[in-house]
Amino acid sequence: MRFLQRLIAAVILVLGTALASAVAAQSVQLPEPQAAEPPVAPQFDVAAIRVRNPEPHEHNSIWSAPSDSHFKAENVSLSTLIHFAFNIPESRIMGESGWINSTHFNIDAVADSSVDAAMRSLTSEAARLQKQKMVQALLADRFKLVTHTETRQLPIYALVVAKGGPKLGRTQSNGTTINHGRDHIEVHSSNSVAVLAEELSKEVGRDVVDKTGIEGRYNLKLQWTPDDRATPNPGGSASPASDSGPSIFTALDEQLGLKLEPQKGPVEVLVIDHAEMPSAN
Repeated sequence: MRFLQRLIAAVILVLGTALASAVAAQSVQLPEPQAAEPPVAPQFDVAAIRVRNPEPHEHNSIWSAPSDSHFKAENVSLSTLIHFAFNIPESRIMGESGWINSTHFNIDAVADSSVDAAMRSLTSEAARLQKQKMVQALLADRFKLVTHTETRQLPIYALVVAKGGPKLGRTQSNGTTINHGRDHIEVHSSNSVAVLAEELSKEVGRDVVDKTGIEGRYNLKLQWTPDDRATPNPGGSASPASDSGPSIFTALDEQLGLKLEPQKGPVEVLVIDHAEMPSAN
């Protein structure tokens, strides 16, 4: 009986060793999984860029529907194009000046029809981001644009609620309008007050940070009299622009119940390292 038990144990040991050897022989060292390369955004196939000689007070416009690859701009500076491509207010664009702000361009850019089909399959937000990357690539190619981001302590304006409280009217359910002219701003979009702050930064020469705490979709209309003398006094009140109408600071208080407070704070800026006049078409 003992002999039989020892024999069975020996057989089990031999079989176990053989099985382990077979498994080891068949083991294959699998390669480490490789991180997927991020998809490269498509680029415009054709882009016509021409210098524009604007008339005084002439509007500038950008057309960029999320449903196709067409990008068109009229009477826009490189600074405005950077604002669109990187989704950053022009007050946060630092570095070279001169022609980047003063020279204006007309641009008409299109991609292959397959890009149109691909963009129609995306959400509006995803298509908007893709179009921005396409414009970034266009600026790098034709304007030789090189940039980097950094954080700086800069003078800013905090957009806050004025003493009498906000005068924003009722919330709106839908629709999007952003209309900015020389003497007016109209905003109707999601997070309307935050969008208003960004538009104000283009007028007052500083980054405007929304600190109202007001969220939601409103139809905001602001009308003022343009004047370079419309700057806030040390006490925070605004000096009048002229006898014919309010400064932008006074209008903001009277019409929307909001005000701008001078402050300093950390601001993420986009620094232009290099740019050239665009290459020929």
